[in-house]
Amino acid sequence: MTKALKDYTETEWENICNHCGKCCLVKIQDEDGGDIYYTDVVCRYMDMETCKCTRYAERCTLVPTCLKLTPENVDKIEWMPQTCAYRALFENRPKPSRKSISGRCVSETMVTEDELEDHIVDWEDL
Repeated sequence: MTKALKDYTETEWENICNHCGKCCLVKIQDEDGGDIYYTDVVCRYMDMETCKCTRYAERCTLVPTCLKLTPENVDKIEWMPQTCAYRALFENRPKPSRKSISGRCVSETMVTEDELEDHIVDWEDL
């Protein structure tokens, strides 16, 4: 029997993450069709070697658009990559192996908003 999402403790929930870093990639949404495109640009607070947030406890305050995944919203985030451990849990799939963004991204501090479209990626593991 599988544990219900609502029954995970906060620690158990946090430990689900496989630290791939893909949720911290800057995404662009098409204004007309609503399609979401991933870029290879990552949040300024991402440690690009460990794929962990350097300001995790205060991330949602520092970055108001930062997404805090919870058992209540994990099923509503359509853009979560197939390789996300939270998505796999929700879809009742085995935890995927870690395929991180380490070595494949640049900090948002190095890219202007006008340059974002030049950084759209089509990685097979998104």
